[in-house]
Amino acid sequence: MPIGASGRRDYTPRDVDSTLTIFQRAVFEVASRDYTPAQLEAWADGMDRTTWAAMLERQSTWIAMANDTPAGFASLTDKGHLDMLFVRPDYQRCGVASTLLAMAEQTAQQRGIKRITTEASVTALPFFKARGFDVVTAQAMKRRGQVLRNFWMEKALEGY
Repeated sequence: MPIGASGRRDYTPRDVDSTLTIFQRAVFEVASRDYTPAQLEAWADGMDRTTWAAMLERQSTWIAMANDTPAGFASLTDKGHLDMLFVRPDYQRCGVASTLLAMAEQTAQQRGIKRITTEASVTALPFFKARGFDVVTAQAMKRRGQVLRNFWMEKALEGY
């Protein structure tokens, strides 16, 4: 079920719980094929709701809607870093992530940003490669005693 342009909206404070749930479900249910249970726990368990809300409110954040259900979300910093892009497991491969990425890229271009960056998980790497992102470097991030592999990626935006 593709998400059309009318299926996106800006984040509001009432979205804190749904975005946190989407994040945790995506990590535990989708990324589980690439990370150990201990790594998943270190990545997504015990996230402080207040810290989470403050982080999303500081960024440009969008919610993709499927009917009245939040299907995914993305957040972009003022410097063009795609900080988060997560989709509910039951809406994977339905165009949700592509729609949200297009929104982030459009916003970055409107701000005069020439390159968009992200830190892609092992799971998300093929998605970003398929959409024109290049790996700058592989990273090993330490979080709560676990090492999580991911990739610093960037993409030159059209028109620059």
